[in-house]
Amino acid sequence: MSAVITRVDPRSPADKAGLRVGETLLSIGDHAVRDVMDYKFYSYDPHITLRVRDAGGSERTVSVRKREGQDLGLEFETYLMDAQKGCANRCVFCFIDQLPKGMRKSLYFKDDDARLSFLLGNYITMTNLSDEDADRIIRMHISPLNISVHATDPDLRAKMLGNPRGGESLRHLYAFARAGIKIHAQIVCCPGWNDGAQLEKTLADLSALYPAVESVAVVPVGLTRHREHLPHLDPVDEGKARAILRVIDARREKNLADYGCAIVSAADELYLKAHLPLPGPDYYEGYLQLDNGVGLMTLFEEELRGALTMEEPDIPAPSPFTIACGLAAAPFMERMCGLIREKCPGLTYQVIGIRNEFFGETVDVSGLVTGGDLQKQLRGNLAGRRLLLPVVMLRDRQNVFLDDVTPEDLERELGVKVLPVEIDGGTFLDTVLEYI
Repeated sequence: MSAVITRVDPRSPADKAGLRVGETLLSIGDHAVRDVMDYKFYSYDPHITLRVRDAGGSERTVSVRKREGQDLGLEFETYLMDAQKGCANRCVFCFIDQLPKGMRKSLYFKDDDARLSFLLGNYITMTNLSDEDADRIIRMHISPLNISVHATDPDLRAKMLGNPRGGESLRHLYAFARAGIKIHAQIVCCPGWNDGAQLEKTLADLSALYPAVESVAVVPVGLTRHREHLPHLDPVDEGKARAILRVIDARREKNLADYGCAIVSAADELYLKAHLPLPGPDYYEGYLQLDNGVGLMTLFEEELRGALTMEEPDIPAPSPFTIACGLAAAPFMERMCGLIREKCPGLTYQVIGIRNEFFGETVDVSGLVTGGDLQKQLRGNLAGRRLLLPVVMLRDRQNVFLDDVTPEDLERELGVKVLPVEIDGGTFLDTVLEYI
């Protein structure tokens, strides 16, 4: 455990109670604090008692009063206050195993930590959960959880995860559902493995756990050109994408009849690969898996159209600009700019789809475009002095691409202002209409 206090927010409940940097949080009430989950769970009440120890070993008790659910205002040496749990699997489709050598070390860490599933929305496979871990999640009602299921056939799941516990650990999924833990499930669909009849079974089994299973997202496997010594996988092409969508649509129709909601939805990428129109907003039932790329484009268009209704006709022409994105999203972005041009006839722009030479051209999503590919393909090929980029190109939305190139590097190399833009239609419109 690493519960040494490194910061006390000014005027926070902890500050008013006299807690100090350098003290170690030992317990809240009668409960020892092992990690961030204990800290957040047991500090929820409006009146709590903390036991702390200073660097010299002296202990004291501190009483804290605050609003129910209000954060104490403490920061610790690590976010989890404990070691992060890594992944014990060797998934046949693991993207990290397909990274080229020589990238920064943090990119190769495989997370499989249930605490981060609840706190940050990360997906877990449950293969490293002990019975004690699972019981704790149920006891504390840690909800919702994001779970990578992939298959409910135990043998197939074990094979796909490269872990004999892959099938056996499904018992945690069913225990969580019985306990009323809300679950958002993910299926990475690999042709020849968990598509077809296996996908039908998995979707049926997960749908039967409704309402505990609130949503199921089906996403296509992503394959790079760095798959040496890894199992053979076929890419999801147009025909395979359409076949996967047929299975999803059939399950959605049955779920709507049985439960009044579809539960299952497909990632935008499946529609792009199938060369089919994206569904409308009602398809996504509240956009429960946006971070998984499910409904991002439809919501973006919905937001953009809404923002455009607030603008007067004949908007003054802004500065010319270039948008760079993954090849898959380029036609969509071209269409979005066309919507803006209807109200801004003087709009001057170009949309450039970037070939992914770093990971291989089968990877065509914007979130995996590197700074190096942007440099090579945009040099001498820009319209205007502004370059708009989806913020998902930046690692964890920080100021660096996957290959350690920074936006500042791009600005120096290309001689333009680089503007990372949130995946939000209103924010995008505001950025497009700027004049610099």
